Amino acid sequence: MRFGVIVFPGSNCDHDAWYAVQNNLGQPAEFIWHRSPSLGQVDAVILPGGFSYGDYLRCGAIAKFSPVMEAVRRFAAAGGPVLGICNGFQILVETGLLPGALMRNAGLRFVCKRVRLRVETTRSPFTSEAEKGQVLTFPVAHGECRYVADERTLDELEAEDRVALRYLDNPNGSLRDIAGILNRERNVMGLMPHPERVTEPLMGSNDGLTIFRSMAAAFALAR
Repeated sequence: MRFGVIVFPGSNCDHDAWYAVQNNLGQPAEFIWHRSPSLGQVDAVILPGGFSYGDYLRCGAIAKFSPVMEAVRRFAAAGGPVLGICNGFQILVETGLLPGALMRNAGLRFVCKRVRLRVETTRSPFTSEAEKGQVLTFPVAHGECRYVADERTLDELEAEDRVALRYLDNPNGSLRDIAGILNRERNVMGLMPHPERVTEPLMGSNDGLTIFRSMAAAFALAR
């Protein structure tokens, strides 16, 4: 399974994601520059964390216009798995691939710490190797990651089993403790905490491999 890691000006977790996949998952990964009109021959796409375009306008608001995002839209529409982590989640929301918005943290402070997450659904290629109710610990590092949406959207996410992970230690005031969500087709996930930063014992945990192993397992099953 070949992963493509999109690199925007200001990305700072692109190498983390590449390392997690290439070294700790043992699957090939390649970087894709934001000006590329094509994704090449990848089987999955990761939009990494960071501060694309310096977050000068609004998190993800400029990145959505990068040429590569049209290729990402086509890839997602064809059923390809797309994982957006932190800033990647913000970009997915800005492009309309996921509903809702990410706003300033409650308390208006940047938060950098480890948080506990509960797996809410295993019916996705990103959580299929987990158990429902399983508790994972991932780090967060964000300032504008309070997930918000109107009540109708929040109700739909829950009714359709599209809340993938929920905070047990809500660090930012996200509505209904939402940490990660899926699109209706279940092949696009936005996740605020960083699974790529906990993929080997030297990092203190390998909980994050649950996400990447799920993607690899789902790909193998679909072949």
